[in-house]
Amino acid sequence: MHILVGRNDFFTFQSFKFNFKNFASIIVNMLLNKENVLKEGFEFLSKDPIMNYLISQLGKGIDATDRYNSNYALAISNLIIEQQISFKAAITIKKKFKELINGLSNSEIINLDNNKIQSIGLSFRKVEYIKNVLIFFEKNKYEYEDLTNDEVFEKLTIIKGVGKWTCEMFLIFVLFRSDIFSFGDIALINSIKKNYNVHSKEEIKIIVNNYKPYRSVASLILWSSVESGTFYKKSIS
Repeated sequence: MHILVGRNDFFTFQSFKFNFKNFASIIVNMLLNKENVLKEGFEFLSKDPIMNYLISQLGKGIDATDRYNSNYALAISNLIIEQQISFKAAITIKKKFKELINGLSNSEIINLDNNKIQSIGLSFRKVEYIKNVLIFFEKNKYEYEDLTNDEVFEKLTIIKGVGKWTCEMFLIFVLFRSDIFSFGDIALINSIKKNYNVHSKEEIKIIVNNYKPYRSVASLILWSSVESGTFYKKSIS
């Protein structure tokens, strides 16, 4: 996420020292789970006529918290389940995973037989990745809310099975950072292509750049567009 005040500007205030707590106090007012942030994001993005249309059709149904889990290891485990499969398939497998681990601690999930986890529709590799995540969180304790986006990437990509896309989804749906866009998310890219009738990477980058500082809000709308089959159509006057 781009902080709205540059790093050098902090030091123009003699009484202000940059530290993690100060960073947290800045981003807390820009979190997706705050109703005013979504509202302000919608207002900003509505300057774009295509976004304005999509927001008018889909805005009321947007919920940035629907994939949140206070157990960050399980939140990332669910994101691993979502990797490279359809939206509908992910919902089905995540439901089965939730039923399988109901009432179990992270350490108990680690000790589950791999075949048992795999039987819900996961590849053995994804089972391995999920256990990597659980083990990592058992051994490492960080205050992720106080970390910058880059620091979150640095911590989490150490885990085998956690890459850029998974970190980006973690930042959006778990840490609620408001200015994240995943260029590796096929659904997002396809949504832009279809709604804006563009095809080149350069055109897509320009469009996404115009979403700042609410790229996460735009992403929620673009995902909803794909999932609901609601796309912008230029009116014929």
